[in-house]
Amino acid sequence: MSSLLKQEALSAPDVVQFQGETTSEALRDLCAAYHQCPPGYLITIARGSSDHAAAYFAYLAMLKLKRPVLSLPPSLMTLHQTQFPVQKQWAFAISQSGASPDLITSISQLRQQGARTVSLTNLPHSALEQVAEWHIPLCAGIEQSVAASKSFIASLTATARFVAYASDDASLINALQTLPEKLKAACNNPWQTAITTLKSADKAYVIGRGLGETIARECALKLKETCGIQAEAFSSAEVRHGPMQVIQPGYPVLVLALRGPEQADCLRFAGDMRERGAQVLLAAPEDIADRDLDLICTDDLHLDPVTAIQSFYLMVESLAIARGMNPDAPAYLKKITKTV
Repeated sequence: MSSLLKQEALSAPDVVQFQGETTSEALRDLCAAYHQCPPGYLITIARGSSDHAAAYFAYLAMLKLKRPVLSLPPSLMTLHQTQFPVQKQWAFAISQSGASPDLITSISQLRQQGARTVSLTNLPHSALEQVAEWHIPLCAGIEQSVAASKSFIASLTATARFVAYASDDASLINALQTLPEKLKAACNNPWQTAITTLKSADKAYVIGRGLGETIARECALKLKETCGIQAEAFSSAEVRHGPMQVIQPGYPVLVLALRGPEQADCLRFAGDMRERGAQVLLAAPEDIADRDLDLICTDDLHLDPVTAIQSFYLMVESLAIARGMNPDAPAYLKKITKTV
């Protein structure tokens, strides 16, 4: 019997299809309001996997909307009651459940301070949705596995849809329409060859850069959460500033060499680590000859992280089982985490 994590990850193509059919009108209305009140900068508020989705959103928004994006620590609002000059700025809170008190308090206070506020949640009628001015439903349906999969992918695509419409980017808009088929291809590309390298690992690095680094964070969290592997994520640029010291012969390194100007540095890093004797797992498109794992390319390279995480989720579910762990019920964790 397959795990809930696998079932939910495999449902992601249908989730993305349904989201596109359901949210287009609301997103266009939101983007119209955005253009009527353009901000100097954007704010994201999230925790856990949702914060990794927020990092993807931030990078994409800075590329396409040409606005800085600030990741605001909720503790500044909940523990310090910090007042910020956020009038007419836009704040986006991302949460699967919409039930975490720190996110609810933060978005409520930012709205009181004059920010335009947007919630992105999966569970409908959440407290977070009620306190925000605008809402984007993730449309992923009930998610039972503790480890998020389809709701994370839905968070990526919901934020990408906002950026696509707000920037009137025809390439991104069209690629979102064809993304469900690309995700189905990724479902048939589950990176099973990585299991041999990672089955006995107790630690690992996950390396990316740019949009790839935001997905590397999610990969590292899932390796910790479902497999008990002490995995850390770094940019291929940042890792050279010190963390590379711990990579000794045999050290597992998953490198996400997605398309784009950041790819060349990821490929160089993978080559350098192979020379050092590390166990490198290079995930790259089919035009990269020495790849270990295939990346499914989308019709716009800015969506390639979505198909990459789709393949990764199916691998990490199998890896957890191979390590004798239950991918649906990680120890000490709950589906809904309420922090203050």
